[in-house]
Amino acid sequence: MPKVLITTGDAGEVLEVLHPYWRLQEEGHEVHIAAPSRKRLQLVAHDGAAGFDTFTEKPAHTWPGDAAFGEIDPADYAGLVVPGGRAPEYLRLDEDFRRIVRHFFDRDKPVAHISHAAVALAPLGVLAGRRTTCWPACAPDVQAGAGTFVDEPVVLDGAMVSAQAWHAQAPWMRHFVELLRSGVHAAV
Repeated sequence: MPKVLITTGDAGEVLEVLHPYWRLQEEGHEVHIAAPSRKRLQLVAHDGAAGFDTFTEKPAHTWPGDAAFGEIDPADYAGLVVPGGRAPEYLRLDEDFRRIVRHFFDRDKPVAHISHAAVALAPLGVLAGRRTTCWPACAPDVQAGAGTFVDEPVVLDGAMVSAQAWHAQAPWMRHFVELLRSGVHAAV
């Protein structure tokens, strides 16, 4: 089975990192988690709280990163998963993260992104002309990146599938697995 790459960092949303990690392994894929540096990552859990206008963030599981972005040759991977959380805020500044993302979009390989991942993708121009969803508060980032925000739980646009948040992970991963299985965009 082809390899799949998950890009995250400290403050990546725990459910958006680990659900794809295990789901893709269930399909038989070799899955690697890459981050700015090779280290044990502190993931977080976001949830609503009564009286809050936004979500709360709490420390969740720690998880080992398999590689630093600089060690990754994206040509070795058939698909890319970009989880949300707060990690995308600083991942978009990383030159090797940008290199990896552009590789997948330039070659029309399967990409799955969720929630706040849009804030890392929009500045790279890869959402331009595409229909995508994300956490609704990130819609202005999508629009600033010349993408079209669609207020739906999951949106499929070519080889890219996006989801608003962790509540939509089942259909999000179902579409991504179908993209990987099709092999149309996954030649490595």
